[in-house]
Amino acid sequence: MARRSVLFSPGDRPELMRKAPDSGADVVVFDLEDAVVPDAKADARAAVAEVLTDPDFDPDAEVCVRVNPTGIAADDDLGAVLAGDPRLDSVMLPKVAAADDVQSLHALLDEHGRSLPIVALVESAAGVLNAESIAAADATDAVAFGAEDLAADLGATRTDDGTEVLYAREHVVLAASAAGVDAIDTIHADFEDESGLADETDFALELGYDGKMAIHPAQVPVINDAFTPAPERVEWAERVLDAKAEADAEGRGVFRVDGEMIDAPLIAQAERVLERARAAGER
Repeated sequence: MARRSVLFSPGDRPELMRKAPDSGADVVVFDLEDAVVPDAKADARAAVAEVLTDPDFDPDAEVCVRVNPTGIAADDDLGAVLAGDPRLDSVMLPKVAAADDVQSLHALLDEHGRSLPIVALVESAAGVLNAESIAAADATDAVAFGAEDLAADLGATRTDDGTEVLYAREHVVLAASAAGVDAIDTIHADFEDESGLADETDFALELGYDGKMAIHPAQVPVINDAFTPAPERVEWAERVLDAKAEADAEGRGVFRVDGEMIDAPLIAQAERVLERARAAGER
């Protein structure tokens, strides 16, 4: 499934969690970490568990829970949300500083009798420097980049052009690409700034990101639009994959499309284009 838009919803607000899929987000993340104050954690766990086990809750989106960093809190999160038979597709782990953090969460999931894809949220200097091993960990299904926490960790000042986090942003997407997992870009904190979000999302797409995190439903259409390929791009992708199928049937390893020699990276691009088009309901 494509992960163009990844929308956070506070874990202590069940009414918002139930509405989150209506935004059109590819992924909805019920947040038990930053969106919930410490005194409300227990109530939030109960609320998330209730929504996830409600038979009427069956959205056409990937459903993810952001747990607290690995340790007692993460174990408590999983113990609560995995009770019963929850509608849960993945788990997001924040503050990932090393591959061992991902493996620890995987082990916790195993103890609770579940095996779920893990989205590793890299948002510290250590996490960025270890992004390659984090992305390559067996349990990692996607890597997300958190610029706000990274800037705080560095003592950097966030700017509109983002030069203070550009190296880290590029490093994370390279690590994800090398490992063959999804790369999800950082949030745009001003949810009323639609033009700024559009520019930032276009830039994330240029860098090679597969999607972007959102903190408000109003951001989802802007992000989805940026990550939805143009019709001519979809037509190109279809020609590439049709030509590949024909070449495979004829035992040819090399073929052309529109006068261009097609190799494995271009085939992968074509597959990604069609995946995004399907997510948009265009194929």
